[in-house]
Amino acid sequence: MFSRWSNSHHSEENDSLQHESKVKELRAALGPLAGRGLKYCTDACLRRYLEARNWNVDKSTKMLEETLKWRSTYKPEEIRWDEVAVEGETGKVYRANFHDRDGRTILILRPGKQNTTSLDNQLRHLVYMIENAILNLPEGQQQMVWLIDFTGWSLSTRVPIKSARDTANVLQNYYPERLAMAFLYNPPRIFEAFWKIVKYFLDAKTFQKVKFVYPKNKDSVELMRSYFDEENLPTEFGGKAILEYNHEEFSKQMVQDDTKSATLWGIGC
Repeated sequence: MFSRWSNSHHSEENDSLQHESKVKELRAALGPLAGRGLKYCTDACLRRYLEARNWNVDKSTKMLEETLKWRSTYKPEEIRWDEVAVEGETGKVYRANFHDRDGRTILILRPGKQNTTSLDNQLRHLVYMIENAILNLPEGQQQMVWLIDFTGWSLSTRVPIKSARDTANVLQNYYPERLAMAFLYNPPRIFEAFWKIVKYFLDAKTFQKVKFVYPKNKDSVELMRSYFDEENLPTEFGGKAILEYNHEEFSKQMVQDDTKSATLWGIGC
């Protein structure tokens, strides 16, 4: 028994030593970094890119370089709440005031509350919310959870396929290993046709993180319980809490977070 434990213990140690050396390799492959690129590329960040590419240093380097290029032009850390606040008026995407059982930040998405038509600005708003979720992650936690409420969703409120693809690309390519799970709560039957197309844009790892949950399905209920305390979980997701989105209050919070973000990235407010 003991020898088996020590063997597995050794293999874990070997793994973590190998992983550490891969992190060093990746850092060397990236070459000298400055400014925000340097700030972005923490060891934890490098590990996420390696994880996303099965610890293949070449592939991870390519992925990370593409992200740095994207960040230098899209500048996600410079998006401010007042630029995207209009997108948030109906509470279609916002950060929840509770965490999952592992203390992870939760984004609530309510696609039935779509209120605008500019796809570019919708994506900017989502990127802003992802950055905000990351900014609010507890110490040592790298991932967030998405709770998607399909109340009021119909084919008329659905995002166009191109927009769904762009969103999937941003999430997978520029925020690897940031999503722990996405719970699609009680999607209507009509959503299945849309999903059949969308799932082709997802890589295998992301696809496995997407869970369809139904309120009357025993396994679904168990799954939700294993991730969330039902006292915190809103009734829309099978819990006991009352979900109220107050745009004014949320906006105040975001403005404070913008200051926090500017300090973190060294941007003059």
